[in-house]
Amino acid sequence: MTVSSNDLLNDLQARGLIAQMTAEDELKKHLDSGSRTLYCGFDPTADSLHLGHLVPLLVLKRFQDAGHKPIALVGGATGLIGDPSFKAVERQLNTSDVVAGWAEKIKGQVSQFIKFDGVANSAKVVNNLDWAGEMSMLDFLRDVGKHFSVNAMINKESVQQRLNREGAGISFTEFSYALLQGMDFAELNRMYDCTLQVGGSDQWGNIVGGIDLSRRQNQAQTFGLTVPLVTKSDGTKFGKTESGAIWLDPAKTSQYAFYQFWMNTADADVYKFLRFFTFLSLDEVNDIEKADQESEGKPKGQAILAHEVTKLVHGEEGLQAAERITLALFSGNVDSLSEQDLEQIQQDGLPSSSLEGIDLSSTPLTSLMADAGLAASGKQVKDALQRNSIFVNGVAKGLDDNMSTADIFNSELGYYGKYFLVKLGKKKHHLFVK
Repeated sequence: MTVSSNDLLNDLQARGLIAQMTAEDELKKHLDSGSRTLYCGFDPTADSLHLGHLVPLLVLKRFQDAGHKPIALVGGATGLIGDPSFKAVERQLNTSDVVAGWAEKIKGQVSQFIKFDGVANSAKVVNNLDWAGEMSMLDFLRDVGKHFSVNAMINKESVQQRLNREGAGISFTEFSYALLQGMDFAELNRMYDCTLQVGGSDQWGNIVGGIDLSRRQNQAQTFGLTVPLVTKSDGTKFGKTESGAIWLDPAKTSQYAFYQFWMNTADADVYKFLRFFTFLSLDEVNDIEKADQESEGKPKGQAILAHEVTKLVHGEEGLQAAERITLALFSGNVDSLSEQDLEQIQQDGLPSSSLEGIDLSSTPLTSLMADAGLAASGKQVKDALQRNSIFVNGVAKGLDDNMSTADIFNSELGYYGKYFLVKLGKKKHHLFVK
């Protein structure tokens, strides 16, 4: 049984998740008349999706929860071309083998969020290379290109930005991207009676092109809905840190680093992100915001956000690992951490250094720690040793210990024979790995 389109679209609007819609009143009637099929495309421009993909992906899930049937399109063909939408320069083209491998990984990631079994409105994953790869150039030009006006394509804002940027321009390859995406919509409409495309607000022009092509080729009425591109209140780019993008693949961004990203959300953003990225009701989010405003202590919004989104993306096990590492590093008691937990810390949780190839018997502890960035100089490390404020795996070290660097970093004393977590003072941490 489908949820009323008014309830679904009103909830999306109240969450701030709708940027634009085509034919709003007709779309509401269309969604109310039964379970409808919708799609969103994800181009394999890397071997993982990142946080920028999460909002439209969760919108697919929201539609499925409301009784509609989602299709996740992996762009095996469009990923070979590159979307020019609001990009300053041409994308670097990747080989077909690389893109095919990325497409398979993204297919697996998408499958975490929408249901494929056990429900009447089961989801589907498709790859546009299955039809675009079979089409000849002449068929493409005659059957698809004939329906697109170059005048209208040139006037698209994303194209104009490239044309007006000195030394940039746009290749015919990227210029043709809109035709491929339009063909996707028309093809899915023909094969699966797909009548709604969801995408980021930067895709509006491409979505409208697909609606027009579906009308011309299939004599079908289709619709488009875009979600806003997520921005942070301070003007910095969402989903990026100093070390780079926040990925959904734990091999690229660990569960701990993912959790910490949300924990570090600014107060000005946290309640908006709770509405965007969680399935808490709007009443629940409003209650959290109100309680934080009335509380004189630390707000709880960030912890709830980190808990909900980490569980959504990485499951209960990933959430528990992230929370376990967070508590251990905060308390300084890391004895309970598993080897996998320490691998996460080494990956991206803390600054880390390899001890391999270092002659520890002749390297002063002061030099090792200063070179690792724990202190500005060996003298500062020596001062910390005099105060017994350096801890190695929880054990305080001082000048009176008469232990060499090799003694301190003895494998028998390391966690799992190789991990040494060093804490200098209250805030400086570093992981040394043998």
